[in-house]
Amino acid sequence: MVFTSQGELIDKVALEHKQYYPQPGWVEHDAEEIYRNTLRALKSLLSRNRSIVNDLLCLSVTNQRETIVVFDRRTGQPLYHAIVWLCRRGTPICEDLIKANCSDPIQRITGLKIDTYFPAPKLRWLFDNQPGIHSQLCSGSALLGTMDTYLIYRLTHGKVHATDYTNASRTLLYDIGKLRWDEELCRLFGVPGASLPDVVESGALVGESNLDGLLEKSIPICGVMGDSQAALFAERCYQLGSAKVTFGTGSSILLNVGERLQFAGQGIVSTIGWVLNGKPTYAFEGIINFTGATIAWLKDQLKLIDHAQETEALATAVPDNGGVYVVPAFVGLSAPYWAPNSRAAILGLSPHSDKRHVVRAALESIAYQVKDVLDLMSAATNLPLCFVSADGGMVNNKFLMQFVADVTRLDVRASTLPELSALGAVLCGAIGTGQYQSLEELEKLPHGFTQYRPTEDQQTPQANYAGWKKAVQRVL
Repeated sequence: MVFTSQGELIDKVALEHKQYYPQPGWVEHDAEEIYRNTLRALKSLLSRNRSIVNDLLCLSVTNQRETIVVFDRRTGQPLYHAIVWLCRRGTPICEDLIKANCSDPIQRITGLKIDTYFPAPKLRWLFDNQPGIHSQLCSGSALLGTMDTYLIYRLTHGKVHATDYTNASRTLLYDIGKLRWDEELCRLFGVPGASLPDVVESGALVGESNLDGLLEKSIPICGVMGDSQAALFAERCYQLGSAKVTFGTGSSILLNVGERLQFAGQGIVSTIGWVLNGKPTYAFEGIINFTGATIAWLKDQLKLIDHAQETEALATAVPDNGGVYVVPAFVGLSAPYWAPNSRAAILGLSPHSDKRHVVRAALESIAYQVKDVLDLMSAATNLPLCFVSADGGMVNNKFLMQFVADVTRLDVRASTLPELSALGAVLCGAIGTGQYQSLEELEKLPHGFTQYRPTEDQQTPQANYAGWKKAVQRVL
């Protein structure tokens, strides 16, 4: 994606990469394919925008935070498929740690729950099942990192092995209070400390790249940020109590809680929002595993739809869900339930039910999960929320946005730029390169959104939500 210095999108190119499901609950990516697709997308983008090639300020990177990859130090080639945040293969390791009463100590250090959503348990699994890879990490011939780290390493031809605070804070290996890798957690999960990347601010100049020869002159890599925090940053949630929801494959709900690290409990994790000029801003986060991925399941697995865009028309073609509820616990239920062994279900089917009811119920399940998390956050902080900012590919679904507003009884500000994570990384890059000097300057930039207000009917959303809670209890 190419942006102006005002944060306006000029052009974009997107390429899909293959999803690997070697076993039920396992999800992998080919990191080399992602790198090659990145270069292909960059080449296409630059060829379409030749007039700006010599005026590029920097390259910024945003990524799905918890996907982890181990790669060869010399060649940069992956030694194993990247293990995706959705993958559940680390669940037995998490269960053993919970039985050993490790939950509270680990959460006090990392802010996170012990859950295989995060990379450390999956790395432990990888080391146990691929001891040769562990040996290479211990010897220094291999390195590891989240996808931002991998792309930076490849784009700098192995000169830079780095990540930012937002990505490091999601590994279950990082002390978010002391801002450093935790030696005891590295030992617990068997991760050699020397294999971990350097950690820098999101606005740091981490290196330079000519994009593998696509540019005659190298440009800085600046503005590196995990996708959810980048969306929080782009939504200008710089003030205490401001919140956003990213409607992506999964959903991350983040609430700015200020400069002091706090803990909410009840399935809400604490994380680093960003670090600017040495000062961290912390956030509460509620993680929902399956939101957009539920719609992809309707399309790819059940073949109920051909395109995600069809869901709005199908949902509005019936007056209500007909008593049908979808509980999308495909890889377990995350916040606020944290039940990794739960599995998905469609409940309330009758002879009257058809695919419209199932599609509508799938969309409604996204809103219910958002309400679950927002209610918890509001109670933990005693901060009354007036509105929530929304971004991600699904903000174009008017039915979903209105249903979120109705169920939560909050105004929803749906960004007119769906891919807000990219803008957040770019804005960090603009600060890092000196284009802007402060958050106050960023707040003055254009910020487009469509506002959805709750309808006057309160009883129907409350009844729908009560049905959702019963459906979840059936699954649990």
